[in-house]
Amino acid sequence: MVRFEVEGGVGRITLNRPSVSNAVDLPTAQAFGEAVTAAADDEDVRVILLAGAGPRFCGGGDVRSFLAASDPANYLHELATLFESQLRRMSELPKPVIAGVQGAVAGAGLAFVLNADVVVAARSTKFRMAYSGIGLTPDCGVSYLLPRAIGTQRALEFALTGRTLTAEDARAWGLVTEVTDDDAVTRRAGELAEALAAGPALALGQAKRLIRSSFGEGRAQSAADEARTIAAAVTTDEAQKLIRRFVAG
Repeated sequence: MVRFEVEGGVGRITLNRPSVSNAVDLPTAQAFGEAVTAAADDEDVRVILLAGAGPRFCGGGDVRSFLAASDPANYLHELATLFESQLRRMSELPKPVIAGVQGAVAGAGLAFVLNADVVVAARSTKFRMAYSGIGLTPDCGVSYLLPRAIGTQRALEFALTGRTLTAEDARAWGLVTEVTDDDAVTRRAGELAEALAAGPALALGQAKRLIRSSFGEGRAQSAADEARTIAAAVTTDEAQKLIRRFVAG
């Protein structure tokens, strides 16, 4: 359901249900949480790379699992709560998260994109909210994160009209970072992950934390956090080495 592999400082989490467009059911959400824990606990992992096996990155929630549940309301409540908590936990790790997406990103699949820090999309990728098409509503943090990423009016249009975004639309709206040729998305996402893994881990991780945590803080609180963080960072061996190199020209 979910693979986790570590190589060269990159912890690769791969959704591995290609026959159902990597749709998320409860066991998949649990397996994803286990992969996030493994990435969090492994000191060798400096960057997390998200991928989806097969032609489509993630089609959202596994609708067939909803129908098969004896109590669909309780099942969906448990799935949405668990999956969102694991995505949020990943987004709060002081480790950059890169996502390489292709084919289709729909429904709860958007939550992966919104919780990643850098997103590379294959040129043919299509993005859809999809919830209203089956009479359901956004979950997994999508309604919170989407307007913060693309603005309230665009988020409302996306959610209410059923509009499908191309990869270029998604880049122009701020949903993804860059667009690449279909056959290059895996390589490009991997290059970015490797570059960040080779960078200053503490500085990158704390920059991510400061930006993401600013949503829930006032400006003065955020500024105080920035000051504490940079003061601590300057004393690290990594920063001292890079500062000396910079000064030496």
